Amino acid sequence: MSFGSTHRSASMSGKTNPAKKVSLNHSERLHIRDRLCMLAPRMKLISGTAHRNLAERIAENIGTTLANVHVTAFPDGETFVKINENIRGDDVFIIQPSCPPTNHNIMELLIMVDAARRASAGRINAVMPFFGYARQDRKDQPRVPITAKLVANMLTEAGVDRLITMDLHAPQIQGFFDIPVDHLYAKPALIGYLREQNAGADGNLTVVSPDVGGVKMARAYADALGADLAIVAKHRVSATKVEAMNVIGEVEGRDVLLVDDMTETAGTLCAAAEILQRHGARRIYAGVSHAVLTEMGRERIAASAIEKVITTDSVPMATGPKVHAVEIAPLLAEAIRRINGGQSVTSLFEV
Repeated sequence: MSFGSTHRSASMSGKTNPAKKVSLNHSERLHIRDRLCMLAPRMKLISGTAHRNLAERIAENIGTTLANVHVTAFPDGETFVKINENIRGDDVFIIQPSCPPTNHNIMELLIMVDAARRASAGRINAVMPFFGYARQDRKDQPRVPITAKLVANMLTEAGVDRLITMDLHAPQIQGFFDIPVDHLYAKPALIGYLREQNAGADGNLTVVSPDVGGVKMARAYADALGADLAIVAKHRVSATKVEAMNVIGEVEGRDVLLVDDMTETAGTLCAAAEILQRHGARRIYAGVSHAVLTEMGRERIAASAIEKVITTDSVPMATGPKVHAVEIAPLLAEAIRRINGGQSVTSLFEV
């Protein structure tokens, strides 16, 4: 009885009214948002050995330092990882593109993930600017693996909670994962550089896809630059040799930008450049998201009709004559900052 009467008197006094609405002005809402961001889990950045230079620049853009992690190898080649600081409950971002040596770097990433999981990390995010094995995304021949799915399974089973990557060979690879995937694009960085160089300013630019599969990507670049679109039809003879067969679209007397998601031996790019030159293209450039260049690729580009290959520094192999790498550390740093704070990354896709 006494509890009931106390409750009635409190209600009748009007001192508590949970249904009352509170009106906040814009500055108050921003203040609350900033306070909530301060409550985000503590961020820790871990770098593997695949591309430490990129990881250091990401940390610099965020305004922090890389975590103290010891990565070494036993005499027999086995990888040993030790995290030398407390990461319990932290939001851990492991930066490791799966560039050559591909198998070693993927295994090193899995071992770092396992170490972070066993150290009670709150959330483990794999930051893979370049996702290897992405081209093996379907069975195009009898008795072959779907290795992109295999790598996705290994990452998930090891303990990765989220993947951050950029310009997958096929966007539908995101569906191989049962965890969130933040798929970023190199286009804003590459388009920004091209605009600085006044590409397409005279209306005399054609964006060319070096194969039919890259038409959607080429169309996105053409729309952003206000350029025309053309396609090179090709035939792949082997893993290192490509024959370009025909050009669909107008390139005579025009500057040309070849667009592709990645190149290694530069066979596709150089074959396309050769046939574009025969069709009267004036100057030929290439825009590539990931230049995982071999020595053969560098030699081919140096001897080709391509004046410059504009790429990103997603892998350390993006160097050589005629190769210019655009920095993507600011893009990745902003994505990491937003993910850690529970904010949207959608605006990062805008050019």
